[in-house]
Amino acid sequence: MRVAGSRPRPAAYLDPYLAGIAIGMVLVAAYVAVGRGLGASGAFASVVASSAAAVGAGGPAGSLPLAPYLDHGAWSFAHDWLVFELVGVSLGGFASAWLGGRFRFAVERGPRVSTPSRMVYAGAGGVLMAYGARLARGCTSGQALTGGALLSVGAWIFILAAFAAGYAAMPLVARLWR
Repeated sequence: MRVAGSRPRPAAYLDPYLAGIAIGMVLVAAYVAVGRGLGASGAFASVVASSAAAVGAGGPAGSLPLAPYLDHGAWSFAHDWLVFELVGVSLGGFASAWLGGRFRFAVERGPRVSTPSRMVYAGAGGVLMAYGARLARGCTSGQALTGGALLSVGAWIFILAAFAAGYAAMPLVARLWR
């Protein structure tokens, strides 16, 4: 029963097992449609490389450290399907939040963390994740989903290390959410 003036109750989340099967089917569809797996960090690299080439950063394309991204002639980030994948993920996330009754502008934080602090923590975490993705030669989705599905030993080591790091860090940050 809804109380007058209250927000409607959000829809239930999708069962995690069904969501996992759906992600697996999307991964298979990606291989069938474009011959590649899923990933996000490649899209960011493509956008940065094409933006740097557009403004002529570092001289001619052949002398750029970004040359591996630009060696296919007239290259643009619009030619990289990962950019479109990332746009689709963003639009799908917004659509899911909207349809599930969860769309709102808010900063999720614990009671002991101010909004500016939370933004600094999130930004620092994003920078560390981006740096880690470059060191690992792939992001979490590329390493865990695509590499794990291909039974890559390095991807499985990454998955185990990511979970171990998460469990190790949990006691340090859990107090901020209580």
